Amino acid sequence: MDQRDEDEFAEYFSARRDAVRRTAYLLCGDWHKADDLAQTAFVAVHRRWKKIRDRAATDAYVRKTLVRAVIDESRRPWRREWQTEVLPEPAVDAPGLADRVATREDLLAALKEVPPKQRAVLVLRYFEGLDVGAAAKALGCSEGNVKSQTARGLANLREVLEREVEANG
Repeated sequence: MDQRDEDEFAEYFSARRDAVRRTAYLLCGDWHKADDLAQTAFVAVHRRWKKIRDRAATDAYVRKTLVRAVIDESRRPWRREWQTEVLPEPAVDAPGLADRVATREDLLAALKEVPPKQRAVLVLRYFEGLDVGAAAKALGCSEGNVKSQTARGLANLREVLEREVEANG
C-alpha cells in the first residue's frame, strides 16, 4: 500500500474503531473478545483496502467480517469448555507435565530429533503461535499438509520425550 492508502486507512480506523468495538461487544458480550474481534476485522479490511472501490461500503465489509469472526470463534473447540468454580483434582497416578518434560532444554533437544518439516510446523504453530492457515502460507503448502505434519510431529515429539524419560528417569 502506498502512503495515501495508509493515511486513508488510518483515518477510517480512527473514526470507526470505537463503533466497531461496541458492535463486537454486542455480538460476543466480552470486552476482551470484542477487542480481538475488532482487531481481526480491521486487519482484514487493511489487507483488502486497495481493492475496496466503494469506500462507502467499507462499514458493511467490516460488519460482515466481524460477524464471521464471531461465528468462527464460536466454532473453535476450546470455546466448548465450561467454566467451573471448583477445579477437578488431577489423578494421583497420572504423571504431570513437569514430570514428563523437566526443562525447556529437554524439550528443545527432543525437538531437534523431530524431522525438519514436522519441526518447522511445530515451531510455527506452538512457539510462534500461528494458526493453520498462516503456517501453511509461511511454509508454502496446503492447510491439510500442516494439519497432518502437526499430528505426526507431535507424535514423534512425544515418542522422543518418552524415550528420554525412560532412559534418564
